[in-house]
Parts: sequence; C-alpha cells; structure tokens
Amino acid sequence: MGELFVTIIFITALVLAVYWYAGYSVREGRAIDENQNFIPDTWEEKAGWFFKGRNLIILGLGILLGYVLGYLLPLA
Repeated sequence: MGELFVTIIFITALVLAVYWYAGYSVREGRAIDENQNFIPDTWEEKAGWFFKGRNLIILGLGILLGYVLGYLLPLA
C-alpha cells in the first residue's frame, strides 16, 4: 500500500505541474491563448478533455490520496 501512496503522490504532482505550466506559458507569452482561459490553444485542441475535467480530476486524486493516507495511518 505504501507503493500505491507514492504513486498517487507522483501522479498528483505531475498533473498539477501540467496545469501550472499551462498557465505559466500563457502568462509569460510563450503560448497563444485567444479566449483568455490560461490554457494554450494548441493544448486545448489536443487534450481538451484534460482541461475541461480539471476540477473532477483534482477532486478524484485528492479523495484517492486521502483514502490511501487514512488506510496507512488510521486514527484509532
């Protein structure tokens, strides 16, 4: 179960890094964003589902991380 915990943390860090870099590249002017939603237009065309489901993806990873953490470190 410890390996699963580390894997979930790694996946969460990667997903958050992609979301951060999307906003960073638009703010710095490295990518074009016509509709001002801080997602580069080329990324939005190729992986739009990833950015449309951002809140659900982060929520799911948070719930999964909390469940595994609760299993590894029970309070009682």
